[in-house]
Amino acid sequence: MNSQLRWKFVLILIVIVICLYGLLGLPTFPTSLTQVKANLADRIKLGLDLKGGSHLVLQVQVDEAIGQRCDQAVDQLTRQVHEKNIIVGDIRRVDDTHIQVDNVDSNTSGAFRDLISTQFSDWTSAPAAGVVNGYLLTMRPTVVADLRRETMVQALETITRRINALGLTEPTIATTGRGDNEILVQLPGEGDPSRAKAVIQAGGQLTLNRVADDQPYPSEAAALAAKGGVLPPGTVIVPGKSEAQSGYPTQTVYYILDRAPIVTGQDLRGASPAPNGNNPGQFEVRFQLSTSAATRFGPFTEAQSQLSPKGRMAIVLDHSVYSAPVVNSRIDDSGVIEGNFTEESAQDLALVLRAGALPASIKYLEERTVGPSLGADSIRAGVRASIGSLIVVMIFLVIYYRMSGVNAVVALILNLIILVAFMAIAGAVLTLPGIAGVVLTIGMGVDSNVLVFERIREELRNGKAPATAVDSGFHNAFRTIIDTHVTTLVSAAFLLLFGTGPVQGFAITLIIGLLANVFTSIFVSRAIFDWHLSRKDRQAELSI
Repeated sequence: MNSQLRWKFVLILIVIVICLYGLLGLPTFPTSLTQVKANLADRIKLGLDLKGGSHLVLQVQVDEAIGQRCDQAVDQLTRQVHEKNIIVGDIRRVDDTHIQVDNVDSNTSGAFRDLISTQFSDWTSAPAAGVVNGYLLTMRPTVVADLRRETMVQALETITRRINALGLTEPTIATTGRGDNEILVQLPGEGDPSRAKAVIQAGGQLTLNRVADDQPYPSEAAALAAKGGVLPPGTVIVPGKSEAQSGYPTQTVYYILDRAPIVTGQDLRGASPAPNGNNPGQFEVRFQLSTSAATRFGPFTEAQSQLSPKGRMAIVLDHSVYSAPVVNSRIDDSGVIEGNFTEESAQDLALVLRAGALPASIKYLEERTVGPSLGADSIRAGVRASIGSLIVVMIFLVIYYRMSGVNAVVALILNLIILVAFMAIAGAVLTLPGIAGVVLTIGMGVDSNVLVFERIREELRNGKAPATAVDSGFHNAFRTIIDTHVTTLVSAAFLLLFGTGPVQGFAITLIIGLLANVFTSIFVSRAIFDWHLSRKDRQAELSI
C-alpha cells in the first residue's frame, strides 16, 4: 500500500472515530449493551413528533401595543401644548389610532399645526367633524404596519429568550401561517410545561404609572362612583392587591391610574431577585432603568415626593398593580417590585423582565400534548423504513455490481453513520420529516454510486485497463455528482432558512446527508477501489 493510499485510510479512520465519539461519547469500562443504547439515546435529540411534548399556539395582542403608542402620544401632546402656551380644550384618545383635540384657540391654531407637523410626524391632522376648531389626529397606516411588525418581532425574540433561559431541550419558537399575529411554541419532552407556560404567559408588561387617586377602591363600580360615574380624562382603572400589615396580599382592590405610563418594560436594563429585608422569608425583584428612562423617572418621582400628602406610584405588571408605594424621594434609575414572592417565583419574574418585556399581552389559541407513545410508533415506523430501504438497496447493488456493490454498501453505511453522528454533535433535532430526509439520503447515495459505476463500466467496455477505467469513471462522474448535490443543497438551504419546525428538520438531515454522501461516494469508495486494485495484477478483471 502506497503512502498516499495509507493517508486516505487514516483520514477515513479519524472520521469514523469522531463519529463514534459523537454517537456514544467516551467509552466507560465495563460497557454493556444497555449503556451503549442509553448513550445513543442521550446523544440524539428528538423532535416533538418523535419524543412527545407540548404544542402551543399563542396570539399576540398587537392592538395593545398600538394603543399604548397612542396613549404616549396623548401624554406627550398634552405636555407640549402646555409648554408652548397653546390653548386647547380636551385631548383624548378616540381609539387605538386616533386622537381628538377640541377647541383649539384660533390665535394659537397655527402654532398647534406647526407642533403636529414637526413633533408628531407619525400622525396626520384633519378637522374633526362636528367640533368647532377641533382636530382629529390619525396614526399613519405605514406607522401602524411597522408597529405591528415590530411588535411581532419583539414578541418572538422575547419568548425565545425566555424559553431558552429555562433550559428546555431544543424548543421550536416561530411565527405560524395561521395568522400574522400568531406564534407556534413546541417543547419536546415537556409533557407538563406548567412552568414554561407560566413564564410565557407572564407577559412581563411592566409599566410605572402615577396613581391619580390616593386611595384604592373595593370594586370597579366604587371607583367609578367616586368620580361621579365618569373617569377623569387620561385615566384608567386597574386591579391590584391590597396588603395587610404583615405584607401578604389579602383582597383585590382597584386603583385609578394615569393611562400613559412614565416608563415601560422596554426601558429596563436589568432585573434580579433579592431577599425582602422587611419580610424575612419573602423575596423581591429589583430592576434598573436605562439612562433615557431615568431622565423621565427622576423628575417625576421628585415631583411626587414634594406633594402633600406625598404622591404614589403604581408598579403595574401584566395589567395588575403589584404595589403602589408612596414616593418619598427622587429615584433616578432603579426600583423594587414587592409582593408575595417565593425564591423561585422571584427568579421567574426577574427572568421575564431580563428577557425583555413583551410589547403586548398574549392569548392561548391552542394547547395540546403529544404523547411519547405516538412518537415511539413514529420512530419504529421510520427506522423500519430506513432499514428496509437500505437492505433492498444493498441487495440490488451486490447482485447488479457484484463485488463493487459491496464497496457501495460500505460507503452507504458510513454515510448513514456520519449523518447521525454529526446531527448528534451539532445538537440538531431529529424529526419525522428528518427520518424522511435520511431515506432520501440513501437514495442520493445510491444514485451517486450508480453514476460512478456506470462510468467505470463504460470505460471498461471501451477497452481501458481497470485502474484507468476507475480513474476516468470517478473523474467524469465527479462533475455530475457535484452539480446534482449543489442544486439539492441550495433547495435544502432555503427550506432551512425559511421553513419552521419539521421542515427545518428535513432540511438539516438532507444537508448533512448530502455532504456526507460526497465524502463517501467519491473519497471513501475511490479509496476502496484503489486498495483493491493495489492488491491485484494490472491486467486483473474488475468485479463490477
